[in-house]
Amino acid sequence: MAQDLDRLQGAWKVTALEVDGQQMPAEMLAGSNIVVQGDRFTSNGMGFVYEGRIGIDASTTPRRLDMKFDAGPEQGNTNPGIYELAGDTWRLCLATRGDVRPAAFGSTPGSGFAVETLVRSAAPARTKPAKSAKAKNARPAEAPATGFDGEWSMLSGIMDGRAMEQSLLQWVERVTKANQTTVVAGPQTMLKVVFTFDPSQSPKAIDYFNLAGTHKGKTQHGIYKLEGDILTVCMAPPGTARPTQFQSVPGDGRTLTAWKRR
Repeated sequence: MAQDLDRLQGAWKVTALEVDGQQMPAEMLAGSNIVVQGDRFTSNGMGFVYEGRIGIDASTTPRRLDMKFDAGPEQGNTNPGIYELAGDTWRLCLATRGDVRPAAFGSTPGSGFAVETLVRSAAPARTKPAKSAKAKNARPAEAPATGFDGEWSMLSGIMDGRAMEQSLLQWVERVTKANQTTVVAGPQTMLKVVFTFDPSQSPKAIDYFNLAGTHKGKTQHGIYKLEGDILTVCMAPPGTARPTQFQSVPGDGRTLTAWKRR
């Protein structure tokens, strides 16, 4: 085990990622990496920072790996998985929910498995200064500050300039955990995406990669604003420019939705 852990030390760049049978586009992976130092890892991806401890068992076939998160959006969770090392390539298959460990390198719709391919980064890993217990405890608070996590009730919805009937809004809810959002209307899944966001832009920018629904496999660009417990999102249809205003008029294909945190 120690031998493989030694081989994992340093920085690794994510070159491919498949979640629930859907291949993430290259632009969503820009800047995504994992740095391993000792038995600790730091993962940067899709606008979030994750930290924790890595445990491996090289005596099994396939070799086993557990990623135990103690900071970031997945704090308190453990993702069981399998891995393989071939030169400067590291391949993982992780269970992103539940405790069933993958038996093979594959991801199918609804499995909750993620297959990730990484290559050793040319840049050496930077040594991070030791953190005090206070500093470690402070980091997890950064994730909720984005305002997306949790359950949301729909306040209003306009699709291509047409407002939804008020009587239908009560059936629509939005659930976000880490970088995944699902929107359901009763028993039907209307939207399932992984997203990135950039609050430094004006308006603040958000991008979806659709895992389900009418735009499955496509990327959308949008804007958002968060005012207390009210979230407003305006998304453009796939293949079109990011909106500059929070509006949806007939023919633009945009969706303008408002949500209240429960």
